Amino acid sequence: MLPFTGNPLDRRSDKRSDAAWMAEHLVGAKILPVWQTQVLVTGAPVLKAAAVPLAAVTALAAPDAPCVFLGLEDGEIGGDTAVFAFDVTASLDAPAALAAYGEFRDLRAASLALRRKELAILSQAKGMIEWHARHGFCSRCGTKTVIADAGTRRVCPLCAAEHFPRTDPAAIMLATHGERCLLATNVKWTPDFYSCLAGFMEPGESIEEAVRRELFEEAGVRAGDVRYFASQPWPFPAALMIGCYAECDSAALTLDPAEIADAAWFTRDEANALLNGETPGRRGPMKAAIAYHLIKGWVESE
Repeated sequence: MLPFTGNPLDRRSDKRSDAAWMAEHLVGAKILPVWQTQVLVTGAPVLKAAAVPLAAVTALAAPDAPCVFLGLEDGEIGGDTAVFAFDVTASLDAPAALAAYGEFRDLRAASLALRRKELAILSQAKGMIEWHARHGFCSRCGTKTVIADAGTRRVCPLCAAEHFPRTDPAAIMLATHGERCLLATNVKWTPDFYSCLAGFMEPGESIEEAVRRELFEEAGVRAGDVRYFASQPWPFPAALMIGCYAECDSAALTLDPAEIADAAWFTRDEANALLNGETPGRRGPMKAAIAYHLIKGWVESE
């Protein structure tokens, strides 16, 4: 199971519009604060999500701060505990005020130290709070929207347009040609970082078509067979990475200089060395990323 997957919460979408049910479950709920896109964690060396009392976050949050119902988790003693994400970004004092409960950390940096289920829940919390921060106004008429359905919907009071959280699908692929795989460094990355090629899917495009298009546009290679590997929620800020393998017809490369700074074909031994940090001057993707698992899966497939 990939990092960021395996969310154990029962999202109970059927209860999101039930204000009385939400109010009842907010009492004694597990509150996960999010501050400037960072999440509150505690514990060492293995981290877990830090929950705080409702009163502690309401004292820090803006009056209209999003409080988002994430779902129910099994209680340790019995019954179910509601889990909410709460935006405390408005308070510059939040890290100090909540220091007794935990430390705000960047989720990407903390991902490898978090328990898998905790990482998945915090990913959901971060994603929902960021969605509210980015979509406060109606895309149809520009009016400020209001929060509805326990933070899982926004409604325009002027034109009645409804707005829901969106996830951007992105195809990420490990291109292969015989016994070698293609890894590249983007012009926006540090020059020593090599990973899989990837790109957002476009309207009217299948996964296979997106894979073939991205490979040709960025590296000038034509792919035939495309095989699905796995998908991974990637909350930076709101993508769903769809991992695939793609067998190419030729190893000849024509790189797009606006996107790709360098690319090279790696043998299995070379790719494995890259993942293990054994390639001087080059490094591979982190273990939390689906790119790592795409490469690792291919290395171990011989």
